[in-house]
Order: sequence, then C-alpha cells, then structure tokens
Amino acid sequence: MTDEAPVYGAPGAHYKAHFTVNHSQQEWVRDYAHTNTIEGYFSIFKRGMKGVYQHCSEQHLHRYLAEFDFRYSNRSACGVEDEDRTIKALKGIVGKRLTYRRTNEARHP
Repeated sequence: MTDEAPVYGAPGAHYKAHFTVNHSQQEWVRDYAHTNTIEGYFSIFKRGMKGVYQHCSEQHLHRYLAEFDFRYSNRSACGVEDEDRTIKALKGIVGKRLTYRRTNEARHP
C-alpha cells in the first residue's frame, strides 16, 4: 500500500496486489488501504538509525533493514514476547559463522 507518489513506479507487476490512497486529494484511508503501517515502520527505523547506530553505509543497509524487520515482526504487539523473540533470534544463527577480513588481506570485489 502506497500513496500516489510516482516514485513507486508500477509495483503491481511485482506483487500480488497493490493499493493506493491519494493524499493530494485528502484521501488517507480507503477500505483497508492506508499508509500508516509503513510510515510507522519507517519512523521506528529512522529513530533507530539516528539514535542507536548513527551511521549506516549503503554496503550494509540490507543488514540493518533485516534487523529492524526482525524486531518489528517479532514485537509484543504481534504476540511475541521476550523469551520467544530470543529463541527465534538464536535459531537464526544456527549454521552461520561470523568472520572478519584481516587487515593485510585484499578486499573482495
């Protein structure tokens, strides 16, 4: 769901459904179409980036977004409490290993 801004292009071709509201015509909600959810998500993301991380390179943006997506999708309002959220987070690390490039190694292209 988006407003009528042309920056969104033609998302209907990539998604099962796409609904819009026309803010320029003072339309804020139509049936169940509104932009409040995504505006709330972006608000939380922006506050987190300015308050917690303060900087994010484009190279790692997808990682920050994945973290915020996990936190938003597993919040108390969705019925996921601390213990369940912790278990889900720990299950997400199974089989993964974090490694660091040594300073004398060449960067990956």
